[in-house]
This record gives sequence, C-alpha cells and structure tokens, in this order.
Amino acid sequence: MRALIRPLALWQSLIVALGSAALLAVAHGFETFGGLAPCTLCLKQREVYWVALGLGLSGMVASRLSGSDRIRRGVAIGLTIVFAYGAYLAAYHAGAEWKWWPGPTTCSGAGTGVSAQAMADLLNGAKIAPPRCDQAAWVWLGLSMAGWNFLVYLALAAYSAASALYKKA
Repeated sequence: MRALIRPLALWQSLIVALGSAALLAVAHGFETFGGLAPCTLCLKQREVYWVALGLGLSGMVASRLSGSDRIRRGVAIGLTIVFAYGAYLAAYHAGAEWKWWPGPTTCSGAGTGVSAQAMADLLNGAKIAPPRCDQAAWVWLGLSMAGWNFLVYLALAAYSAASALYKKA
C-alpha cells in the first residue's frame, strides 16, 4: 500500500496542477463549443483552478530543486486551503442555483463573442441578458456545474491534505 501512496503524495503538486489544467480546459470547452457563457461565480471558480495550477507547478519545481520535504508539505497545505475555498465558492454558487440563498447582486458575465445580428439588435434597443448565477446552465445526474465543482474541490482538498500528512521516509 505504501508503494502506491508514496508516488501519489510525492507527485501531488504536479498531479493537481495537471488536473486543474484539465478542468480549466473542460470549462473553456463548455464555453467555446457548448455555447455556455460563464456567470461571475463560474469565473471565480475558474480563478481557483488557475491559482492551484500556478501553486502546483511552482511547488513542484521548488520541492524538486531543493529536495525539501517541508516545501512539498507546505505546498500541499497551501493547495488544501485553495481547494477548501473553491469548495466554499462552489457550494455558495450551487446554493444560489437551488434558491437556498440569494446569489450576488452583480451576477453577470462577459459574453464569448458578438455576432453582427446581436450588434444590430443592440443598436436597435434590444436588452442583453447576461448569464445568471442563480440559474443552472447545465445539469447532469441532478448536479449543476457548480455542484460537480464542489465535489471535485472536496476531493482535491482531501487529496492535498492527505499529501501534506505524508512524511517522506
């Protein structure tokens, strides 16, 4: 069992960085190819993955160059905190979608592109409705993207915490 745990703990920074990059690619794919414009809270959840990506890569480099287990464990603790915040943010977003509490008053996002017809409509007085944080744009197996993000963040936080507890022998 220790033979399995050791590489998962020692390479945690890189695994988390690659996972964050993959999740960002999926989010951008939903936006680009699926036509789902992100709301403000969706964009904030992406920021968490960007922070984790940067922290994971820099932590991987720093721990490899120094050979210090303290750096690796410190980065793992930092990633645990980042992912715990992401879980909080995703839970807040999912709760707003389920109408358990109000979402932010500034709940709008930037569009991905503007067509000539949309510009003509806007010039003719049409109203633009930005994406809303309190309406799920996509649901799969009863969970919205915010709900799935919550589960992913919890799993990554638990993995990071377990890696922080691992002591290199």
